[in-house]
Formats: sequence, C-alpha cells, structure tokens
Amino acid sequence: MERDSVHELTAAYALHALDEHEEAAFEAHLAHCAECQADLAAFQETAGRLAYGAPAADPPEELRDRILDAARRERETVVPFRSRRRTTAVLGAAAAVAATVAVALGLWATSLSSSLDEERSARTSEARALAIMAQPGANQYAVAGGEGLLVVAPNGEAALVLAGLDDAPEGKTYEAWVSADGTTMEPAGTFQAGDGTTTVPLAREVPRGGLVAVTVEDEGGAEQPTGDPFLTASTT
Repeated sequence: MERDSVHELTAAYALHALDEHEEAAFEAHLAHCAECQADLAAFQETAGRLAYGAPAADPPEELRDRILDAARRERETVVPFRSRRRTTAVLGAAAAVAATVAVALGLWATSLSSSLDEERSARTSEARALAIMAQPGANQYAVAGGEGLLVVAPNGEAALVLAGLDDAPEGKTYEAWVSADGTTMEPAGTFQAGDGTTTVPLAREVPRGGLVAVTVEDEGGAEQPTGDPFLTASTT
C-alpha cells in the first residue's frame, strides 16, 4: 500500500470502517508516523462525541421552587373547618396546584425539546463532517489564524475541523465562506463553537485552488462578509 494511501485511511480507522487487512496495514504505519497519530487523535475526539446521545436533563431547580411556592399559597387559602365547603375548597386548591404543575412542566418540556433539537442538529453536522473526512482521497489543508484543518473530498465536499474555538460574542455567529478566485466570497453556512472540537460541514463545494474563510457576523449570517476573516484555509 502506497504511503499516501495509508495516510488517507486515518479517518476511516477512527470510525472502525476498515477491514482487517487495511486495519493491520494502517496500525503498522501508525506506530512510526507522528502525522497520522496527531490526525487520529483529532478524529477520535470528534467520533467519540458522536457515541453519546443527548444527556439526560433534570428539571431546572427554579421549576421545583415555583411549584412548591404555588402549592403553599393555595394551601393557605383553604378554609380550616369541616364541611362540604371545605372539601370543595381543598379539591379546588388541588386542581389549581395540578394546573400550575402542568403549565410549568409544559414550559420545561418545550425548553427541553428545543435543547434536544439543537443537540441532534449538532450530531448531524458532526456525522456529515466525519463522512467527508472518511472519503478515500480526501485532502487536508492547514488553517491559518487558529488550530484546525480543512478537509476536502474528491467531489469537492468539505468540512472544517477546528480546535479551541471560543464562543461567538453575544448576538453574533460564525459564518464560513468559499471563494473560487480568492476575491468573491460565497456563504457556506453559519455555526457556533463546539465543546473542544468544532466540526463544520460546508454548504458549498470547495474547488482546487480555492479559499475557505470564517468571519464573525450578526445572528442569522450575512450575504457578504462584513469584516475581515480571522480563519482562512487555501486548497492551493
């Protein structure tokens, strides 16, 4: 197996997608190749995050406090003597507390559903990026201005793998751009920083000799960059 071909197996090895012969050949190469060892560590960190679903979410502490406060207030309104009127008041108070609980849990469930949707979206992006990286013949290019790689598959599909990216400022988002000539920028998707490693499948194909850049834009993104890119990667 040629040396370049062995290098191209790094992402597939991280995903356990090699047959036993390819795996044995790659491991023999890996033992003395610092470049592949570094690439594999980055791929395995990203792949490992895909192994976990959305974490179990506990109701927020303030929800419990609101429910207990509502129950105490309703309890104080109950008339303390034995009669049908008291029974009616107790049942009414219980119904009010139940309604309060239902509304509070409904609001919490809506918030949780939104969080889960965001989590699923992030996992989908990571899976797409890994699929691009695992394609035979995919090329890797260094990112200027930060730590990371641009990975471009033979069909032009591409993904950014960035390390140590800070959260975008409040009200802002990161936006990726692709340029075929180094001057005209086409939007390639907005994204937020990930936890440790940020994987970004680009929404546009990256040609040979092209340029990929990242800027900070207002939430929702822009049609053209409004400032200078802080990350760039060239496929020349």
